Amino acid sequence: MSELTVTLLRYGFLALLWVFIVGIVLSQGRDLTIDRRRRTSPGPGRQQARPAAAQSAPPAPQQQAPRQLPQTLVVLQGPTSGQTHHLGNAPVLMGRSPECTVPLEDDYASGRHARLFPQGSRWFLEDLGSTNGTYVDEQRLTRAVPVEPGRPFRVGKSILELRA
Repeated sequence: MSELTVTLLRYGFLALLWVFIVGIVLSQGRDLTIDRRRRTSPGPGRQQARPAAAQSAPPAPQQQAPRQLPQTLVVLQGPTSGQTHHLGNAPVLMGRSPECTVPLEDDYASGRHARLFPQGSRWFLEDLGSTNGTYVDEQRLTRAVPVEPGRPFRVGKSILELRA
C-alpha cells in the first residue's frame, strides 16, 4: 500500500468518526430539548390571558352535586388488556414490579411507572420518573394532572381508562 492510500484511509476514518459523534450529539440534543408546542400553548395548569373586565368580575358560584369517585380501572390495550382493577380510596401504583397495585406486564413500563391517587372527587395521575413517560391526550406528564372517567391514558405501551 502506498503512503498516500494509508493517509487517505486515516483521514476517511477520522471523518467517519466525527460524523458519528455529531450524530450522537444531535440525537441527544433532540431528546433533551423541551417540545416547542408546550412552551407556546397553555398547558393544563396555565391560564390564558383574559380581558381586564373579565378578570375583575368574580366567577359566579356553581352548584354541582358531589361527584362519585370512579371505582374501576380498565386496561384497554397492552399485554394485560381486558383486566379490570377495583380502586378503593387509596393511591394506586402502576408498573412492572409485582409489588405494584396494578402490575403491568409491559416491557415499556418502568418498575414503578406511575401513580393514580384520589383527591376530593377526582383521580390524579402522575409519572414517577419513568423512562418512557406517562401520557394523557398525547401529552407527556411533567406533574400530576386530573384524569376524568372515560379519558384514556398511556403507561408504557398500555392504555388504561377510569370508569365509574
